[in-house]
Amino acid sequence: MGNPLYDRLFGIHAGKDTPFLHLHDGRTLTHATFLDMAAQIANALSGFELEPGERVAVQVEKSPEALALYAACTQTGLIFLPLNTGYTSAELQYFIENSGAKLVVCDDAKAQGLAPIAAAQNARLETLNADGTGSLTRRAMGMLPAFEPVRRSEDDLAAFLYTSGTTGRSKGAMLTQANLLSNAEMLVQQWRFTRDDVLLHALPIFHTHGLFVATNVILASGGAMIFLPKFDLDDMLRLMPQATSMMGVPTFYTRLLGDDRFTGDLTRHMRLFISGSAPLLAESHERFEVRTGHRILERYGMTETNMNTSNPYDGERRAGTVGLPLPGVELKVTNPESGEALPEGEIGMIEVRGPNVFQGYWQMPEKTAAELRQDGFFITGDLGCVDEDGYVHIVGRGKDLIISGGYNIYPKEIELILDDQPGVLESAVIGVPHPDFGETPVGILVPEPGQTPDLDAILAKVQEALARFKHPRKLIILDELPRNTMGKVQKNALREDYKGLFTKD
Repeated sequence: MGNPLYDRLFGIHAGKDTPFLHLHDGRTLTHATFLDMAAQIANALSGFELEPGERVAVQVEKSPEALALYAACTQTGLIFLPLNTGYTSAELQYFIENSGAKLVVCDDAKAQGLAPIAAAQNARLETLNADGTGSLTRRAMGMLPAFEPVRRSEDDLAAFLYTSGTTGRSKGAMLTQANLLSNAEMLVQQWRFTRDDVLLHALPIFHTHGLFVATNVILASGGAMIFLPKFDLDDMLRLMPQATSMMGVPTFYTRLLGDDRFTGDLTRHMRLFISGSAPLLAESHERFEVRTGHRILERYGMTETNMNTSNPYDGERRAGTVGLPLPGVELKVTNPESGEALPEGEIGMIEVRGPNVFQGYWQMPEKTAAELRQDGFFITGDLGCVDEDGYVHIVGRGKDLIISGGYNIYPKEIELILDDQPGVLESAVIGVPHPDFGETPVGILVPEPGQTPDLDAILAKVQEALARFKHPRKLIILDELPRNTMGKVQKNALREDYKGLFTKD
């Protein structure tokens, strides 16, 4: 049986002196050196008397040692629980308590605040800093650089990822070895990754995008990563000539396009640019292609499923779509109320089924039953449709649907028009309470630098293009839209800010 996830992502590189991590400070770690580090940490973990299947809650900065901790948890059969570095101690208390973590790993600066939380949970507390120092690595340094992986099956849990919790409490998505492996190996094939690839990696590794997509794909293909602590425009431009591929969120691409140093010459050796975690504006697609000659490949995934769809490597990459369902992934659009499949082109709830779909929410059987059907289809919460060529279009989250006077309004339809207006960089449309209509649409606009959009002219354009019930009752200009760490617009925050616009609190 072995340990499939470790064997097929990490163990296959044992003894290989080929580059794995090119670091910000100029150092390079080979696959073999990295595995030695992981084995030492695994030996340290085994000394903590943790049982396979127990959870390790990790809130640390991005570093080779942090990545080695992921490998070590895989090797020892522990469930890896990465947590956003921006969470406060009060927020972390919920994740630690809910997961029942028996080991908490954090930065030295956070240890004092987390110590009582860990103690109340009877969990061990260790530290790991951005520079690789800390109590965990001190313990690991004296350990042997070899560790026999604990036997696990593909059905055993490998990781917990908590949803962002924009409505209600965050839910712990339980991901198995098979969930992670099937997706990584499929993406290697679909995106043509090989051992010759060097991925420019500036994503955080507490999220599925940077860890279970970017990192696992490189591990599965045997390639290397330029492993940056975070997105820094100067670093990205300086190091891009050494890369062959890049994965990023839309913000990465808009910032690159905003710098005159980002040219076609700088990208001529690149093989592939991939975008995800939030929708990429059609305008950004077009500007990127004009500037570089490359067409960004956009895809669609979730915490609970990793990747579900992708625009093709060979073939048309359609702006405004997230491509086609990946091989082995079934996707259908259903009536949100009845669950019945809808015809081609009709907007409804997106549901997916496949080896990538998680096992359920930790200790939340009601939530699991509500969102994961008995036949294996996961109700994503995303509204969309499939066109005549099979491309999937996402029009928004189900909770973002606006029902005004009994009519359904999809924010994306209005946003596409607003984004296209002079002086508008981007937009977000939200529904706010209204005494007559229940709720009504409001448009939030971010202007282009140095521009002042003509709101009356913009409203006139919307009125020309859309039925009256879809017209925003008000347009508001903001310097920027609120986003989470992965670049997703936080419409729940906007709804909270403007909930009293047409009603008295």
